[in-house]
Amino acid sequence: MGKKIVAILLLLTVVVGSAEAQRGKRAIERIDRDVQKAVFIPKGTWMVGGSVSYSEHDESNLNFLVLKNVEAKGYDFSVSPYVGYFFRDNISAGFRFTYNRNYLDMGNFELNLGEDFNISLDNLYYLEHKYEASGFLRTYIPIGRSKIFGLFNEARLTYGYGQGKNSTGSGVTYDGTYQTVQNFQIGFAPGLTAFITDWSAVEVSVGVMGFDFKWIDQKTNQVEEGSRRVTSGNFKINLFSINIGMTFYI
Repeated sequence: MGKKIVAILLLLTVVVGSAEAQRGKRAIERIDRDVQKAVFIPKGTWMVGGSVSYSEHDESNLNFLVLKNVEAKGYDFSVSPYVGYFFRDNISAGFRFTYNRNYLDMGNFELNLGEDFNISLDNLYYLEHKYEASGFLRTYIPIGRSKIFGLFNEARLTYGYGQGKNSTGSGVTYDGTYQTVQNFQIGFAPGLTAFITDWSAVEVSVGVMGFDFKWIDQKTNQVEEGSRRVTSGNFKINLFSINIGMTFYI
């Protein structure tokens, strides 16, 4: 009787082990998804392009919720040319340069949060210009078998340097702060491209996501000094930071 029990246990062990092996074997089987490799942009192609953005605002006696009597004007301007070379089919490496300029002149600003908490500011001025240099690696994937529409992802290493100044007051009561800004960024920018001719395409990207390291050094009235260090990670797609550019392929 004891020998029969031992034999049954051995048989069950073999069966269970065989089933587990078959299950593991099925788990690592590669599924043929019938995905075909397609050359969207061939090796040896040069790409040259850029993007430009500009926005302007002008507020006069603006009242909105807790904001009262806002008087302000300003603009944001950015231009970003780039060049790249396809060292493999659908894969390119290149260099990008970016210039940003931000300006704000606020004559009056009032924040009303109740009878016991009100903030009033006037004669505020801010100006900043910044330069960025990036090395990038970009990969393309056609949408289906299309030779016109494709997706791309651009991985970037970026270093930026900028200067800015802000001031308050007017006449004899005038305070100003100058600052230098440096940043290093590791990020990527996904997007969509659409060819409009055989050698030119329109591109839409949704901004840069990744890690950003920033160093800010300030000097107020040429006497007082201060500094700030910021490290941040952003992996959210911001639909309000869509960039539209033009690329030419040679």
